[in-house]
Amino acid sequence: MLLVLKASPEEVGREAARVVANAVRRNPEARLGLATGSTMVGMYRELVRLHLEEKLDFSHVVTFNLDEYLGLTSNHPQSFHYFMQQNFFAHVNVTTANTHIPDGGINGNYQQYCASYENAIRDSGGIDLQVLGIGRNGHIGFNEPTSSLGSRTRLKVLSKETIKDNRKFFTAEEEIPQCAITMGIGTILEAKRVLLLASGPSKAAAIAKAIEGPITASVTASALQLHGDVTFIVDREAGGQLKQQEYYQRVLEMTAILTPDRL
Repeated sequence: MLLVLKASPEEVGREAARVVANAVRRNPEARLGLATGSTMVGMYRELVRLHLEEKLDFSHVVTFNLDEYLGLTSNHPQSFHYFMQQNFFAHVNVTTANTHIPDGGINGNYQQYCASYENAIRDSGGIDLQVLGIGRNGHIGFNEPTSSLGSRTRLKVLSKETIKDNRKFFTAEEEIPQCAITMGIGTILEAKRVLLLASGPSKAAAIAKAIEGPITASVTASALQLHGDVTFIVDREAGGQLKQQEYYQRVLEMTAILTPDRL
């Protein structure tokens, strides 16, 4: 596990984009697992710049998004379909047929639909690089506390904390989604490489528990300790409660010397 500490959210976004861009340059047909949320905006902004100014080519890339709110259609301003179009897909040369986002508009046959999403990932050859954010309660995707560490793509009931955090994104008249379709922890752990981004003091406790705490379903991000190739990119505030910062910096420096391809 690598930890990259950056001074600001902007630097977190640029560093994450560099990692994603390198993965695409190494493999133009890379299969990317993508995430949404405010932490991701800077990463997508830099990827768009790299496409426009440095000709980073997404035409053969295949993408799978982590999750989507159940009950929101793709054109709803708070849907993750809408987020991805506004922040990334509409600005690069990704092929629409190669983009996959769970359909929040489905009504019934949920288990069958979620199994088909799993199958699509598997049939594509699996995810090469999975990008993640982290919730204040330590969740990744919408795998709320108590999620099975072996879980697959499924419906997940959102916690009260997550619903409260989402309140600001919806108008007073709108009903906030109570459930989401999300990749499971087991699905995420099958990605060849995982990249987790975090910024701000509200994420500090979750980051510390995920990296230095016990592996527990109460903090689903802690399951990443079981993965063989994980990089956390966090700003100083999000990393503020980590106890081993000096050691992480030494590991990063030695990695740059001995195995620079990991960076």
